[in-house]
Amino acid sequence: MTAILDIKGLDKFFGGVKAIQNFSVELPEFGIYGLIGPNGAGKTTIFNTITGIYRPTGGSIRLQGRELVGKQPFQVANLGVGRTFQNIRLFTQLSVAENVFIACQSDADYNLLGALTRLGGFRAKEARLREKSLYLLDYMGLSQVAEAKAGSLPYGHQRKLEIARALALNPRLLLLDEPAAGMNGDESRELVDFIFRLHAEFKLSILMIEHHMDVVMKLCQHITVLNFGLTIADGTPAQITRDPGVIEAYLGREEQPC
Repeated sequence: MTAILDIKGLDKFFGGVKAIQNFSVELPEFGIYGLIGPNGAGKTTIFNTITGIYRPTGGSIRLQGRELVGKQPFQVANLGVGRTFQNIRLFTQLSVAENVFIACQSDADYNLLGALTRLGGFRAKEARLREKSLYLLDYMGLSQVAEAKAGSLPYGHQRKLEIARALALNPRLLLLDEPAAGMNGDESRELVDFIFRLHAEFKLSILMIEHHMDVVMKLCQHITVLNFGLTIADGTPAQITRDPGVIEAYLGREEQPC
């Protein structure tokens, strides 16, 4: 199966701190892969190197054969990578609809002169972007709060709004950073169904970081486990749950009786 994301030998050092060491993964097109590990294992650092926020110390990151290392975040997004963040990042003082409409500007094909003069089909093009925004809000179940300030939404709705903004970029690869953070059991189960639906309807490849193991095990076809920047296990959910190194990293080494 063709890999949409191919990472080889990725390193990211912050001075003497080796946040990621020799990380590699191949995410097949239309796959759902998971990154798990204790806090500080380097998971979000991997997302930040993929999206151009950090420049890696070494290694390569290829999206459908195109090297991402050295590209700016907006360039990575334009190539088809959308993401959410562990700590939700919205324009809290703007409306829900405005948050999504801003993200839809990646589809804008009018120039500065057209925007200033509002000529050359500008109004028709802007109407299409607003229509796309409203479609995404409806899909996420946020139509009824479209005019509310983003910062006033309940936590679960803010998560959905962040995903709507990511989808507005027309991604082929979606990076989800702890989408179930702060959710209870019922909300987590609903999230699993929702991500499966996103995956199928938007034809997405998904790489996700998650601490809710029930979510990871239900969603992911393949899982990589990190600890202190190193890959300690890699395999199917069944293989991961039986791996002694994973059990130790999460639960600690069992004390032997004296």
